[in-house]
Amino acid sequence: MPEPLDAALTEVRALLLDPALTRAVAAGRRRGHRPAVVRAELRPVTLKAGPRLQIATSDGDRPHTRNVAPGPEADAAVDALLAEPFGNWHVETTDATLQLRVTKSGEAQVHRAGATRTATAPAGHDRVKEYLLDPGDPIFAEIGGSAAKRRQVDAFLRALAATLPDDLTGPLRVVDLGCGNAYLTFAAYRYLTGRGLDVALVGVDVREDQRRRNTDLAERLGWADRVSFVAGTIADAVVEPAPDLVLALHACDTATDEALARAVRWDARWVLAAPCCHHDVAAQLRARPAPHPYDLLTRQGILRERFADVLTDALRAGLLREYGYRAEVVEFVDSQHTPRNLLI
Repeated sequence: MPEPLDAALTEVRALLLDPALTRAVAAGRRRGHRPAVVRAELRPVTLKAGPRLQIATSDGDRPHTRNVAPGPEADAAVDALLAEPFGNWHVETTDATLQLRVTKSGEAQVHRAGATRTATAPAGHDRVKEYLLDPGDPIFAEIGGSAAKRRQVDAFLRALAATLPDDLTGPLRVVDLGCGNAYLTFAAYRYLTGRGLDVALVGVDVREDQRRRNTDLAERLGWADRVSFVAGTIADAVVEPAPDLVLALHACDTATDEALARAVRWDARWVLAAPCCHHDVAAQLRARPAPHPYDLLTRQGILRERFADVLTDALRAGLLREYGYRAEVVEFVDSQHTPRNLLI
């Protein structure tokens, strides 16, 4: 359920100033407002002068980083950021994760995840992350997946939890485009039905052998009447009726664009897409000289690749806004788990 924004921001403030803070990101904007910076990231650092709170901000053109001392200096810096009309806060500590999204009506939608302690581990090394889906859930014995893949899926589900209204009821039609081995498909179904929702989910993948494999898994899990799979391209696969929610986790290159375009044609209420590689724009940048000063970004291969990533996802978000969506680009998982960690 929505919560008063002031109370939610007070909770965020306490976490930002907590010595257990590991990372926090503020991004997006509230309806009718624009922050002074487009993004802010906070993390603790240790310098020769002692512990500091590092604050990295960007105004859209250039980054700015400063390190503030604990106490009044950090308090003032955090208060200044909280006064900015950011639309989203993501805060991680060693004990908890909090995701805050400001609704169009100015209320706060908050998703919280805590931590538990093991019975015998010593203090300081005894925190165990709480997952939305327990890694020991029986579904993982069926669907498999590496530890890294499970972390990515769990992080994706957290973003989904922060996106959907807490008071959502009624049937929910979901499609997972480019579902592959369907790790996200099955995990999303388990999570959404765990919220008490009546879910019908369709996974789409171009390979017929994947469709057969995933259909067999759905039957073994007893979900075949609610989770189905079709073989076909993202652009053309037959999915009826149109979904309310569209998911796409690491659809390669322009497959992400096809997923976003399909979601727009369906007029889906919610879209969560984590892009993968960005070859198309990178190839265009290689094929012809860029005008000054962008040639500074395209001359070196590694900078050209990163510029292509940023440009592609910026265009995707911009086009979604043109079609009436409230589009944000955020990091949904730490880069140590996957370098393709942006979520639109």
